[in-house]
Amino acid sequence: MKNIFVVGAIIRSNGKLLCAQRSQSMTLSELWEFPGGKIEAGETHQEALKREIKEELELDIQVSDQLFEKACYTYDFGRVHLATYLCTLIEGTPSLYEHQAIKWLKSKELMSLKWAPADIPIVEKLMKEQV
Repeated sequence: MKNIFVVGAIIRSNGKLLCAQRSQSMTLSELWEFPGGKIEAGETHQEALKREIKEELELDIQVSDQLFEKACYTYDFGRVHLATYLCTLIEGTPSLYEHQAIKWLKSKELMSLKWAPADIPIVEKLMKEQV
């Protein structure tokens, strides 16, 4: 089983959280996720998130030093280890390079979307804590 280590950004702005829908060309197409990606050699989680969010969405973010939540999920293509961090939007308007849609939702609205399985424990904690 292949282990895949990824980071996810819980980006906050004006009391809402950024949710991204995976495009039809991606695995887990059309499911929603917190944007992010794989950690490259020598990168910290925070560096990986800043790079991925800049590449995927053209946003500048501030990443918390503290881990928000970890989740693990076994898909048919491998075991995903997801580490998420609360982030603040510094500047930018999201561009859709890898995703087909985004939504800004309050934490209580998150379950209105169909999430990728690895993201569901993060969604549940966000809703419980009303982040």
